[in-house]
Amino acid sequence: MPSSLLFYPFLLLPTFGHASVPLVINTWSFKNATIAAWAVLQSGGSALDAVEKGCARCQEEQCDGSVGYGGSPDERGETTLDAMIMNGNTMEVGAVADLRRIKNAIGVARAVMELTEHTMLVGESATVFAENMGFMAEDLSTIKSVDMFTQWLKGNCQPNYRKNVFPDPSKSCGPYKPAAILGHKKKEQHTNIGSHDTIGVIAFDQHGHVAAGTSTNGLTHKVAGRVGDSPIVGSGAYADSEAGAAAATGDGDVMMRFLPSYLAVELMRAGTDPSAACKMAITRIKRHYSEFFGAIICANTTGHYGAACNKVPGLTQFHYMVSNAESNVPLLKSVDCF
Repeated sequence: MPSSLLFYPFLLLPTFGHASVPLVINTWSFKNATIAAWAVLQSGGSALDAVEKGCARCQEEQCDGSVGYGGSPDERGETTLDAMIMNGNTMEVGAVADLRRIKNAIGVARAVMELTEHTMLVGESATVFAENMGFMAEDLSTIKSVDMFTQWLKGNCQPNYRKNVFPDPSKSCGPYKPAAILGHKKKEQHTNIGSHDTIGVIAFDQHGHVAAGTSTNGLTHKVAGRVGDSPIVGSGAYADSEAGAAAATGDGDVMMRFLPSYLAVELMRAGTDPSAACKMAITRIKRHYSEFFGAIICANTTGHYGAACNKVPGLTQFHYMVSNAESNVPLLKSVDCF
């Protein structure tokens, strides 16, 4: 890829999508991921390859510290990775969760899809599989992630994601044990708006084939073993070449309960405009969790696209990237949250 591609300017445009394929859309203002994915499509590559390359670029660049190695240490100080990739033609999916010591999570997810009959592998066994398939094992920690963990311990493990345990998780570190539940008390949400928790990529190639994928290192200070929405089919992303694709980002522990990406694709299958489909998927979650942090991008088979987000303090507008045959360069789009 010519190095000059890395210096294309990108514009902030209103959120409406014209019909044009090939097409790449990804969450947040991760321009280099868009460039990497678009370069694949420009060279005649597949939508699947474009999604993998886009996610891989963010993994390498540690986008926002929330994708790839060296970010989001868990309660034990370890960085673990989640990823998934979906082929909208065959409906095949590959996913990994709680992946350890392997940097290329999206590559391992694709290997699960293409080299096994399974859909998802998790934990240490996923790492063993990756090593057997030729992926190199290496430490995912960095000076930054170790320092984050150290400072967290010094701050009495605040914030954390425990509840109904003893000692009081709002004041103390573990080990924790179950405590008597004396009444429902809403726990303050600790999702950091400034630390986006995933990249989601959607790609439509020149043949109309659709693919989608995600990659993340999850929530900072998560309980060890926690898996969010990103690698869950229909939650983090979903693709069907007969209807379209969607990818979500935000509070995965809430969003995964509603399969927003699957819902949005099904709405588009029934003829709903992508922007409206995205908004309806967010609305479904808002009915139960009005203050959740999250957004979704959607695109249908004609190349129309849109996005929606839930309005909360710190997130009043959601940014996402688009590149298609009309622009031929990455464009930064925005949508007002509601």
